[in-house]
Amino acid sequence: MPDPGRSAPGGEIAGFASRVAALRQAAELPRADPAMLLAAALAELDGAIEALAEADGADGGSGDGGSGDGRALSGLHSERRLLHAVFAEAPVPLYVADTEGTVLRANAAGCEVLGVSPGYASGKALAALIEPAARAALQSQLAAVARTGKSASLTCGLSAATGVVRCNMAIRRVRVRGDADRLLVALTPERPAGNARLAAAAKDARAAKGEAADDGEAADAAVAAAARRLDLLADAARLLLESATVSESVLLQRCTRLLSAGLATWVIVDLRRRGQLRRHYVAGPDDPESSGLAHAIATAGPAPGSVPDRVSESGQTLLLTHLADESALGTAADGLPFVTLLGATSLVCVPITDGTHRHGALTVVRRAGDGQFGLADGALAEEVGALLGRALSGRRVLRRRTEAVDALRASLLPPALKPVPGVEIASAHLPPTSGREVGGDFYDVYPTPGGSGVAIGDVCGKGEDAAAATAAARHAIRVLAHWNGDPADVLRRANDIMLAEEFGGRFVTASAAHLSWQQDVLRVVLATAGHPAPLLVKPDGTVQVLPGGGVPLGIFPDPEPATLELSLSNGDLLFFFTDGLADARSPEATYFEDRLADSLAQLPGRRSAEVVSGIRTAVLDFCHGVLADDLTMLVLRVGAAPAGG
Repeated sequence: MPDPGRSAPGGEIAGFASRVAALRQAAELPRADPAMLLAAALAELDGAIEALAEADGADGGSGDGGSGDGRALSGLHSERRLLHAVFAEAPVPLYVADTEGTVLRANAAGCEVLGVSPGYASGKALAALIEPAARAALQSQLAAVARTGKSASLTCGLSAATGVVRCNMAIRRVRVRGDADRLLVALTPERPAGNARLAAAAKDARAAKGEAADDGEAADAAVAAAARRLDLLADAARLLLESATVSESVLLQRCTRLLSAGLATWVIVDLRRRGQLRRHYVAGPDDPESSGLAHAIATAGPAPGSVPDRVSESGQTLLLTHLADESALGTAADGLPFVTLLGATSLVCVPITDGTHRHGALTVVRRAGDGQFGLADGALAEEVGALLGRALSGRRVLRRRTEAVDALRASLLPPALKPVPGVEIASAHLPPTSGREVGGDFYDVYPTPGGSGVAIGDVCGKGEDAAAATAAARHAIRVLAHWNGDPADVLRRANDIMLAEEFGGRFVTASAAHLSWQQDVLRVVLATAGHPAPLLVKPDGTVQVLPGGGVPLGIFPDPEPATLELSLSNGDLLFFFTDGLADARSPEATYFEDRLADSLAQLPGRRSAEVVSGIRTAVLDFCHGVLADDLTMLVLRVGAAPAGG
């Protein structure tokens, strides 16, 4: 039963309500004393707690169910509702926590100073709501108050949505009859300007998160924040498009610097290499201390079970508005958590993915003074991660195709020309200056019965089908010539092979020659199948265009290659080429074929390599370095007959 000496519940509640209303009005005054108001509010709460305890005792003692007891119980429930409303609307930021420091309830002012919606703080560790540097001290103070019952206070920075709010934190133990002890934490900002300042901070926080604004000013702030995010996303997309020619490493460095300047204090990129997540790049503030810390984080790499590791594995974004897990980013060599070293209070980690392949994780971190990440920031980070994922996938596909093209092109050209006794041979192949598709040119030097053979050819078109036709033609000619010294017969049989396979309608032009010494004369038997005939250059500079002809391979079942026999002496030179050389065009749309003979006439008596070099220079100067097709040159210069030849 309540103490008869005390006033009736109704009178006590009325007095309590009147005093709370007076405190609320006093808090709105321009020169309100926060410390004094806080002390008064805590005194009122002490009285409320005592009244609740007595109410619990009264509930336990009632058992007859009389009408008087019913009216008493109704009054007590009304009193509880009032006390709950008083706590919720108290002008001082208040938190109720358990003895471990987990927030059980936060009143409206407590949510406003954080810049969060009601109910956000419940269930979070109180230490997660303040600066990392003060968390250890707070944990100790909470434990001491819970153990001794003596009040304590701590000055620290609250991690609010708009930045750090310096405040004094007063901690008291609350005993509730029949229940576990609680901790009551009250905040007093160091330089407050009344509730108006807290309300303004809350508006800014809501605007930064894209929530509904209370007035025109907050709406303008929300629009400005959305515009900044769109600008950053556009800058990221433009950067990825403009960095098509740079390496993957440079691309990621540029992107992380962009995010570090516009979204977060620290940016960490982790990529999968050979099935393992590895740290690729870390960007932070531009100062010596931060540079050393960035190096330490990059060297440590993503720890198993860390946030980047979990996000990379799951492919799901993780947004930690108030970062409480000190192991989220791993630890340094000395055992200190990187979260503490960075001063990290808010974190967003998103997968770097193209939607199918996960390449790694992108982590952005803010310190207390930079405010907290909201849902809109998380969505922006996700978009950037998706852009990066698509860019990386595209680059890697292009790189694989380029490597395959280079390997295929190398397989179609001999790594070294087989020497021919008494003949100096030089060659050159120039790919087109635009595009990466494999061209159709090939050339070869190989042994034949009674001498040596040379071949040069070109396949109509480019790409995979052309490459397959090129490989088939080159290897067929080489293998057939190994047992057959008649180049015309070799080309006929190669034609049969081309017709037996499917090369997408491709055909091949080719020239093949058989070389054999007869005393001091080099006998050349030349067969052509629709390929440009070689040019013969005499030591005196005379240039002779040899007759060609024949039908390209792979079109008709019975082609008849054109044949020609030559007898060459010391100093004579045969210049083989593909149509890429003849068709090279100048900016005035003239063709190099018209001046090829004149260019060769200026190189009499030169060595084969010098002739190749001279024609290469001449054609590149002629077309100003722009080649629409690949071109090949093969030069044979006759020397002295070998001994016994």
